[in-house]
Amino acid sequence: MAELEVGNTKYQTRLTGKFANRKPWKRPEPGRLLAIIPGTIQKIMVREGTKVEKGTPILILEAMKMRNEILSPFSGMVKRIFVAEGDRVAKGQLLVEFKSL
Repeated sequence: MAELEVGNTKYQTRLTGKFANRKPWKRPEPGRLLAIIPGTIQKIMVREGTKVEKGTPILILEAMKMRNEILSPFSGMVKRIFVAEGDRVAKGQLLVEFKSL
């Protein structure tokens, strides 16, 4: 049995094996853009050295026949691009590294 606290209320519960053995969450590293879903890189809209503002389109990632426009999570400069158009990427794969200005 495990104790779970929600708000000010404590509950006794059993944890599933899947939950108990899950990969622990860690804070994302600033300056790194990771793939949040697996897919194929359709188009890259920036180059290394490009200055971008938060919300600037970086690339298009196609997953399950849906084109997802990936936007810059913050302002900075594109330091390095780790993928090319047509590459298949896995969830969590490093796509782009940024350098803050």
